[in-house]
Amino acid sequence: MAVGQEKSGRVNPEVIRAMGAFGGGIASTGRVCGILIGGIATISAIFSRSSLDEREDRRMWSLSYKLAKIFEDLTKQYGGIECRHIARVNWRDRKQVKAFYKGENSRRQICTKLVGDFAFALGEILEKEASAATEG
Repeated sequence: MAVGQEKSGRVNPEVIRAMGAFGGGIASTGRVCGILIGGIATISAIFSRSSLDEREDRRMWSLSYKLAKIFEDLTKQYGGIECRHIARVNWRDRKQVKAFYKGENSRRQICTKLVGDFAFALGEILEKEASAATEG
């Protein structure tokens, strides 16, 4: 989310804060990875609407789809897009969480790399879109 805000020039710390509970696969449930949710939320924040009276930019759907497919490719080797597949942590178990953050060979390294790779992909998508908008 921070990368998207930086690229779009729309920095809002409240929006970053609002994404906090999406870690651990949505409120520590192990479901869809918060990285993907943050990326889709970034695209939506740029291309969606804030009321039913506004028109939605249709690029929101195509860019969100593209970003979701990139995430699927990045996470295929871990078994899917869910946090439980990637991090393999029960976020409700303190010992597992501690091992995730403090362990030498923990899967946190995987999550950190995914954040970087996904942020890079999101940045590229937003830069291409900005270039296309100024050219067209």
